[in-house]
Amino acid sequence: MFSRLFRLAFTLLGLCALALSPAAARAKVLAPEIEQALQRARVPQDAVAILIQEAGSGATRLTLNAQNPVNPASLAKLLTTYAALDQLGPAFSWKTPVWLSGRLGSGAQAGVFDGNVHIQGRGDPKLTLERLWLLVQRLRQMGLVEIRGDIVLDQSAFDVPEASLAEFDNEPLRPYNVRAQALLLNLNAVLYTFTPDAANGVARVSAEPALQGLRVDASVPLGNGPCNDWRAALKASPGDSERMRFAGAYPLACGERVWPLAYPDAKLYASRLLATLWRDAGGRLAGSVREGPAPEDLKPSFEMTSPALAEVVRDINKYSNNVMAQQLLLTLALQRPGTTRVTPEAGREALRQWLAQRLGESPESLQGVVIDNGSGLSRQTRISAALLARVLQAAWSGPVMPELMASLPVNGLDGTLRRAHSSAGMAHLKTGSLRDVAGVAGYVLGTSGQRYVLVAIVNHPNANAAKPALDALVQWAIDDGERARRPTPPQRRTAQ
Repeated sequence: MFSRLFRLAFTLLGLCALALSPAAARAKVLAPEIEQALQRARVPQDAVAILIQEAGSGATRLTLNAQNPVNPASLAKLLTTYAALDQLGPAFSWKTPVWLSGRLGSGAQAGVFDGNVHIQGRGDPKLTLERLWLLVQRLRQMGLVEIRGDIVLDQSAFDVPEASLAEFDNEPLRPYNVRAQALLLNLNAVLYTFTPDAANGVARVSAEPALQGLRVDASVPLGNGPCNDWRAALKASPGDSERMRFAGAYPLACGERVWPLAYPDAKLYASRLLATLWRDAGGRLAGSVREGPAPEDLKPSFEMTSPALAEVVRDINKYSNNVMAQQLLLTLALQRPGTTRVTPEAGREALRQWLAQRLGESPESLQGVVIDNGSGLSRQTRISAALLARVLQAAWSGPVMPELMASLPVNGLDGTLRRAHSSAGMAHLKTGSLRDVAGVAGYVLGTSGQRYVLVAIVNHPNANAAKPALDALVQWAIDDGERARRPTPPQRRTAQ
């Protein structure tokens, strides 16, 4: 009887020792500098989800609330961009077909095109001002001077419900609130440049592009205050598609600054931009720029080809571009065979199916995952740190790992991590930030040469005050965690 009790007690002591072993404790207890940074931010540990694993082996170095579904903010772009690289390939490009539906005159009518020019959107997120200029020049090189019909824009590939740009956070001027469109031109943005002219007491204002029909204040008074919230000091007029007014002043101390703003009316922006570019290229338009279907029975006259997906993904992740990520989500559905028109739900379903397939799960087993628009600009998106780490581990072992990793901001060097305070150049991490969310996820190189998968997400009203804690966590991983804290063995003294 005594021997059985002794063996039981010994077994229990062994289990307790295992539970309290340094390796087990290391996986659950935060380092003092991380814990203190969270305390200074007044963020409790139950509002933080963390998982740090060795890349490849999956061995856990630190975990905290990793199974809890949380709002990842822009970390959701990791799912969208990896899915696109994995399914479409890094060399994938978008095609924007253009039709000349009519007849080009000759002789006395040379340069006169009697018909319509059709441009069909297929989701290209990089129809920038420069590439639209090339499209217009292509038309001019084909001999068009005067279009006697219309320029017709086909937006039918994406069936996205209309919504106000102020819907998400009542910030209609912010470019991150631009909605996806099949034919998204120049990200629906206008760049306003403010150049101080101290001699005349004003800042000169220029707009790019200078949209036909949009009047912009040519100057704004200079102010003498510090360059703090200079955008608010300008008192811009949101929501006016005919006139951009600046009722405030521009601080002289700011020097020259550029302010990108979303245009309030996407349809009007597209028509005004193309009309402007055609006019600036020396072309004449008898009709108008309007929406309408492209010809179904004609082969396109030519196509505009986008940069490769790997380049687009880099723009999305380095600078956390929301509308480009939304374009990508819809493209995943549009590229399915036989598909000509997609909805946001079709994009979500395409991403859900890919996620289940890539992780070897059934779609039903991913019920805790909530996908909204693919960009993370959402209050509804949910994913756990553990599942996001599984995605990063899958990418690490996959063929598109170099493209995905290269698309992520490098801490202390570029993108949204250029101001990070951890050892520069040692981590490739996507950032995520909303009013009550802050997070980082990606890959960290330890000083030992070991690469780690790191996911850390804070969901709390004080989340943005916890960014120093995220910096400390990244540094902890760079320092290989507890390994850096072990005391250095004493050096043996040799006889002289």
